[in-house]
Amino acid sequence: METILVVDDEKDMLNLLKRTLEPDLNCEVITAETGRKALEILESTSVDLVLADIKMPGMNGLELLEKIKDRNPWITVVMMTAYGVVESAVESIKAGAYDFVVKPFDHEKLVHLLQKALERSRLVRENIRLQLRVKEKEVFQNIVGSSAKMKRVFETIQMVAKTDITVLITGESGTGKELAARAIHALSNRHGQPFVPVNCPTLPENILESELFGYKKGAFTHATTNKKGLFEEAHKGTIYLDEIGDISPAIQTKLLRVLQEKEIKPLGQTKSVKIDVRVIASTNRDLVAKLKEGQFREDLYYRLNVLPVHMPPLRERVEDIPLLTDYFLKKFCAELGKEPKRVSPELMELFLRHPWEGNVRELENIIKRGILFAPGDVIYPADVGWETTEKRRVCFDLDDINSLPYKKAKAMVLENFNVEYISNALRKSGGNVTHAAKMCGMERQALQHIMRRYGIKSANFRS
Repeated sequence: METILVVDDEKDMLNLLKRTLEPDLNCEVITAETGRKALEILESTSVDLVLADIKMPGMNGLELLEKIKDRNPWITVVMMTAYGVVESAVESIKAGAYDFVVKPFDHEKLVHLLQKALERSRLVRENIRLQLRVKEKEVFQNIVGSSAKMKRVFETIQMVAKTDITVLITGESGTGKELAARAIHALSNRHGQPFVPVNCPTLPENILESELFGYKKGAFTHATTNKKGLFEEAHKGTIYLDEIGDISPAIQTKLLRVLQEKEIKPLGQTKSVKIDVRVIASTNRDLVAKLKEGQFREDLYYRLNVLPVHMPPLRERVEDIPLLTDYFLKKFCAELGKEPKRVSPELMELFLRHPWEGNVRELENIIKRGILFAPGDVIYPADVGWETTEKRRVCFDLDDINSLPYKKAKAMVLENFNVEYISNALRKSGGNVTHAAKMCGMERQALQHIMRRYGIKSANFRS
């Protein structure tokens, strides 16, 4: 039960407010006839809201407000003032009061105002609680960070998770947008229901539409059975639309309808299907620029961008790099069945100066590579290809591979192959990506995609 402290030198007014506010606001009302008495109560009692008269003998309401704010700047204070003395009430707002009410006041309006003030107190209390929780942890829902920027991200995620409103997560590739989406789902009231991720750019427009909304048998040539769409798969849960900035105008229009009407229409079906889905979208694109260019619908943007969450690039939170490094070393040494390893001071120095265009994903891949290539328990710059252009030997043996589950073993072999093969091509081309792509018989864009995935930098191979 919440507590309101009412301060007024008129005893009848105190009794009236206690008698009427307690049942109407379902709260406990404590009264004080002087400012000094009010301060004594605040020293020993937790109070959610202070309702104080401005004109009182001895310590007046403005003086009381100043002393309250000095002791606890977060407490919510509402001032009462007589008609004709509104100037003092305005001064109280400047001094930190939440609002004021003029006597004689309408009781219903007073109750409404105090309800809003109590809601403000709840939000402040929740925010303080979240800040304390974040300070206690360096790993939040599998997201690592202790920098000020990441703490703000953690606080925002916890605040938006309790709502059911659409969230747009922005940030460069590799900053952890999907981790943020999963954290929002895990902390929401839908946490026991499906989380359905959709990588929008990887699917052609016609396939993406059928995947999202489903189809009826016979809707097109190869539709031999009915198929539920991903929105229906996510019913009661969350659908995560990754890289929403890359979808076509036609899909944008249909997605807008889903957000507005809370229903979908499978291909080949005449009736719409009601859905209960929380939508989280992400993008590494500048959607505002795409709006100006006419490549993204303005109405869809504002539907998506109700509660924005921005994931900062790694170069803007350099202080998190040692923490992330330690986290990934422990994680991948355990996963790969390796003895614990650490990075050398020289490599850490390079980490702290590196631009990290691939962000956390790039750091993750480089550390994984270092664990595989370093022969000892210390990872040096040469082990990740940052000090030498000599061809490196693939440092793992079949016993290591055979002891791992199939998927992890396959991923390890593929990563080593890609790193060695692409690095060799870049060494021969002197870091020229176009020439390296030709040597590999690949499109330049495909080679760049592999380089980004495994954190391979062309600058490291230029003489």
